[in-house]
Amino acid sequence: MLLLVVLAIFIVLIVFSMPIVFALGVAGVAGLFLGGYDMQVLSASMVSGSQSWVLLAIPAFVFAGGLMEKCGMSQALVDFARALVGWVKGGLGMSVIVVAYFFSDICGSKMAEVSALGSTLMPPLTKAGYKREDSASLIAAGTAMGMLVPPAIFMIVIAQVTNTSAVALFLAGFIPAATIMLCLMILVYLRARKYDWPVDTKPSVSLIVGSARRAAVPLVIPVVILGGFFLGIFTATEAGAVVAGYAFFAACIYYRNVSLKEIAKLAYESAILTAAVIYLLAVASVFQYLMGVSGVPALLAHVLAPLHDMPWLFLVATAFMTMMFGMVLEGLPAAVVLIPVVFPIAEKMGIDPIHFNIVTTASVGIGLFLPPMGVGLLMALKFADLTVGQHWRAYMPYVAALLIGLMLIILFPDISLFLPRSAGLIK
Repeated sequence: MLLLVVLAIFIVLIVFSMPIVFALGVAGVAGLFLGGYDMQVLSASMVSGSQSWVLLAIPAFVFAGGLMEKCGMSQALVDFARALVGWVKGGLGMSVIVVAYFFSDICGSKMAEVSALGSTLMPPLTKAGYKREDSASLIAAGTAMGMLVPPAIFMIVIAQVTNTSAVALFLAGFIPAATIMLCLMILVYLRARKYDWPVDTKPSVSLIVGSARRAAVPLVIPVVILGGFFLGIFTATEAGAVVAGYAFFAACIYYRNVSLKEIAKLAYESAILTAAVIYLLAVASVFQYLMGVSGVPALLAHVLAPLHDMPWLFLVATAFMTMMFGMVLEGLPAAVVLIPVVFPIAEKMGIDPIHFNIVTTASVGIGLFLPPMGVGLLMALKFADLTVGQHWRAYMPYVAALLIGLMLIILFPDISLFLPRSAGLIK
């Protein structure tokens, strides 16, 4: 009963446009007060929920992603992707998916990625004759897939929430993201043949080499992250510092198109975003306490007991719930409210923590771009000047491709576990 009251307070506050992080905080404090619990739980939970070295990686990656986007690295990656696959029928559409994979690795923020890809790719897609519905779908689906490519803020937060290795989670994301990318590219190829989408460029080794040379600066980032994690050279926090330092020197020495004042503004914005994430983790720990004392984990364990011998079906159910949370509450609230409840059940079922986190991450990415309320999808539709009603029919094949990729990840755990196992991070 107490949790229902707390949920009602939270929903009312959201309806009145209170930011989610503050709505969670107010509802959590109200729950402690109405339940008659010691208010010292508030301070103790907030401190314990926000203390972790890995969280220091968040401002570094956010700053690096913002600075790289400001420098214009996204355009270099677009040109490289178009050179790689533009000679295939529907190659421009495929290049959206490829560049989303590359750009996710340096951006770290889904909203920044949608903005960068929308502003960079929407005009050439329109010029090439793609319908606005397909252009928005390509950007949305590609960005949803990119949730699995590190460094995503969500991965850092979920590693903290589930007490798993952020490095192992980062490594685990590369192949699952490539799996979903392949599903999307097959779809684009089939739609290109059906709707006669044009070839973007002619096959040219010189074009590939030239565009690769221009994209070399941003492409260093995925190599550094993958190689550094695989060889055990640095932790996730240290990787953030390395990437931020690289972005700073690339902006100041190579590109020289960002002023120190703009860099300082990006650093400030990174700090503000980080503060919001840390506060969210802190207040969510109060919710976790309330759910624990109310017996929610035990209740869920009892309800889901019949699935003990079918871990894949449990993951499907968890993925569905996570997608709904991601669509309604955005990604991070879904992680800090839902995941701590279902994660212990997954462990008891023998599901590998890294595999579980990858499935959850992919589900949140899809949820952010699900109609009618996914905030990522709504942002992509702004660039195409479309409403959800005008767009959803054309978007369904892309959602189906995303879900097929997710099912492959669920059914074949080695897709997620191969790289961290090869690096010796898990058994």
